[in-house]
Parts: sequence; C-alpha cells; structure tokens
Amino acid sequence: MQALDGITVLDFTTLLPGPLATLMLAEAGARVIKIERPGGEDMRRFPPFRGEGAAAVSIPWLLLNRGKTIREIDLKDPAARGELDALIAGADVLVEQFRPGVMDRLGLGYETVRALNPRLVYCSISGYGQTGPRALEAGHDINYQALTGILALSPGAAGNPTVTPTQTADIGGGTLPAVINILLALIRRGRTGQGAHLDIAMADGLFAFAGFALAEAEASGLAPPPGGDLLTGGRPRYGLYATADDRLIAVGALEEKFWQAFCDAIALPPAYRDDAATPEATRAAVADRLRARPAAAWHPIFAAADCCATLVAPLHEALADPHFQARGLFNGRVEVPGGGELTAIPVPIAPGLR
Repeated sequence: MQALDGITVLDFTTLLPGPLATLMLAEAGARVIKIERPGGEDMRRFPPFRGEGAAAVSIPWLLLNRGKTIREIDLKDPAARGELDALIAGADVLVEQFRPGVMDRLGLGYETVRALNPRLVYCSISGYGQTGPRALEAGHDINYQALTGILALSPGAAGNPTVTPTQTADIGGGTLPAVINILLALIRRGRTGQGAHLDIAMADGLFAFAGFALAEAEASGLAPPPGGDLLTGGRPRYGLYATADDRLIAVGALEEKFWQAFCDAIALPPAYRDDAATPEATRAAVADRLRARPAAAWHPIFAAADCCATLVAPLHEALADPHFQARGLFNGRVEVPGGGELTAIPVPIAPGLR
C-alpha cells in the first residue's frame, strides 16, 4: 500500500511548479487527474521532442506528467460544468496555478468549490501570492529571484552577469512548499474533516534560501554585498577554482578541520591559511595551487583528504556516477507514446513510500 492510496488530485497547473508537485503526489500513490485546455498545456510545446510531426511529444512535458490521467476540458465552456463539478465533488486535493482571480472568474474559486466539497484541500500556486500589491504581476523564476534579493547575492561580474542554472523559485518556492502544505492539510483534515485553501507564493518561499544573508542583515543592518556572503564567495574556503585543464573544483571546506585538510592537500603555505585575515591573498594562492595540476591529478588527492573539495561534474558524468547509480536514482522509466522509453526525473520521495 502506498502512502496516498485513495487520494484523488485534480491538477489544473502548467509548466513546472504545479506539475512537479502533483508528480510527487502521484509517486506516493495519489490518483492525479490533470485538466488541460483543448490542445494541451504550454509545456507540450517546449523542446526537446521525441517523434516527428503531429506525433512529436515534448520530453519535458512527458517527464513531468507520467502516471497522470490527462483530460482536455475547456474551462470556459458552460457545457463542461457538470463534468467539472463531478470531478471536484470526488476529489481530495485541487492544485491550480493561474494568476489570482482567474479561478474565480471561471466559477472554480475556493469558496465555490468548497460548497461542493468542504473536505477539499485547495492549493493555489502563484508568483506573489493571492494578496498584496504584486499579486497580479507577471513573472518567472528569474523575476522572483530578482525581487527577493536572492539574485543580488551572487550575480557574477557586472559585465558578464550569471543566470542561475536551476529553477529555485519554481521548485524551492513553489513545488516543495505546495507538497509539504498539501500533506499537512490532509493530516489536519483527517482530524477535523475540513479542507483548506493554501496560498503558495513562489517569491515568499525564496526567503528561506537566504538564511545566511538574512542573519548578516540582522546583525549589521546591511545585506552582504554581491559575492560577499560566506556561501556566495566571500571566503576563499567556499568557492570555485579552475584546474590546469580548465575543469572546476568546488571547495566547500567551511569547518576549520576541513579547511586545514584542504590546505594540507594542496600544500598551501602557512602564510595564507588564515583566510579571514587575508582573503584576497589566500584566494589567489589557492587558485595558483589548483591551476598547477589537471583535474585528474587532484581527484585522488581530494578523495584521500576527505576535505569537501569535489570536481564539478557535467551532467553526463553525474548521471553515470557509480554512487547515484548504486542508489537507483535513474532506474525509473517513462514510456513514450509510439514506442521507446525515457529515464524518469528522480523525485525526493523515499523509495519505501513510492
């Protein structure tokens, strides 16, 4: 028996945050019915594709929506109302990702559906939440990071700014808070019999990622400058360094024992080991030492030193890493319409609960 056996989820979401959340619920045993507009949601048109012509299928859409029942329904069509009401009456969870007010205009707002099903856990995922001056403002991950101070912590050089490689707001501010709060609301419903309306704002969720910066602001009254925080490059013991063959080494030697072990491993002279006293000189000295050898030479040295220094792996190497292979992260498969299969996106649900 799976943890969410018997739970039915109506998924009105698109793109990444909501579909990934309902994928996790499906992995835990929930029955997920995904409602898409006629012709399908926007992610169906995102490359890369598998297949040709009219039979082509978006791989990102397929990976995010495995294990779900897909229903195409025109939410603006009055004739669809009976079907929607029946689905809502039989559901345990509803997840929507429209801008605030859209579900109300469609006749599917929380107060309306609560009259049909008072036990329903209704989760609204949006950029800035259901209330507040920015509630109706358009945005995507990079915008939420920009407005919450996250992007300013490590934007890269002024002439060559860096775009963060992950959808931190979508997943960390949207998907994961949605799943956590849905599960909490289901537990409470089991005790009270009442559903809930969950207001999940992706921007709100980002502030949890700024813990060190918030602590600095509380202590000094000032936020750390770009690249100046402990975890954004402010200390030489936590950062990226190039090797002789232009590979990168990620150094995360935060604790003193790891820092000293790292310094021993690269034979850093004693004069540079107090990285708080001489940060720029220490950084330059560390960079010179690591530039002296190729990545293959450093790998066994750091493995033996156990000092939180790791080669930066490109994705294809990460997928083949014996550790992740041994843990079975990529054992899941998704069937492709028309034949073949893809490696499923690993989701953070314990194997025993899937």
